[in-house]
Amino acid sequence: MSEPRERESAPPVESGQDLQELLDILDLEKIEVNIFRGRSPAEGPQRIFGGQVAGQALVAAGRTVTEGRFVHSLHAYFIRPGDPSVPVIYQVDRVRDGRSFTTRRVTAIQHGKAIFTLSASFHRSEPGLSHQVPMPQVPPPEELPTMRERLVQALGRVPRSADWHPFERRPVGPLSYEVQRDRSLIRTENPVWLKVNGKVPDDPLLQVCLMTYASDMTLLDTVLLAHGRTFSGISMASLDHAMWFHRPFRTDEWLLYAQETPVAFGARGLARGLVYTRSGELVCSVVQEGLIRIVDDE
Repeated sequence: MSEPRERESAPPVESGQDLQELLDILDLEKIEVNIFRGRSPAEGPQRIFGGQVAGQALVAAGRTVTEGRFVHSLHAYFIRPGDPSVPVIYQVDRVRDGRSFTTRRVTAIQHGKAIFTLSASFHRSEPGLSHQVPMPQVPPPEELPTMRERLVQALGRVPRSADWHPFERRPVGPLSYEVQRDRSLIRTENPVWLKVNGKVPDDPLLQVCLMTYASDMTLLDTVLLAHGRTFSGISMASLDHAMWFHRPFRTDEWLLYAQETPVAFGARGLARGLVYTRSGELVCSVVQEGLIRIVDDE
């Protein structure tokens, strides 16, 4: 039986960031011991994308950790909007270097103020108990249209904000634009296949930093999906973010980001995600709370 063929992507109406540019942005400049400097794309959103500052902060933390210890968790707060026109300074606090675990705290600074904080823990590999919940049964990515194709069908174009990142995404369920038109499609689950468009170096820290970047792309969209809303009339921003990395993985191979939203209340929404490889291994867990404020009348 022949392998399924990849569907060709619809060309974007507006170009976005390519993979090499993202890799360059994640390659921070070391300016002093425990101090790094990061930049933003030359063209992009009016404020720094949350996944970018989280990924850069994790790079800064990882570059102060002894080889052989791999990040297993991070907890972060988005404090102020980032200004993409100026560099971000990342200050690393070496909280602890233990026999098995290493702890780092990173503060991202712009204009003399903290815009983001991250705590990360690194662990040396060791054997232990093993179990996981199974991967949801979904069609493989080759059988699904691309995000670009879905957007062209729904809107007649690809908005730049939706096509900016160098990740190919293939949603399994409906898009928010489709749910807005047909409320029978409303759901609280949002599984999406994703991978970077290109080959990534064999660097475990880079792989988790890319997944940290990608994890902020579609998670809060799940909350809108549960209410039949699109971004129109909504003010939305990430507030806090937590991730746990369970097994090694590659972001240049298809990963299923199985997202869901258990609750929204008081202008805040919570979303969770489990990330699986194609073979069904659970490699990462994500939880995020975000501001989701209705501004229709403003």
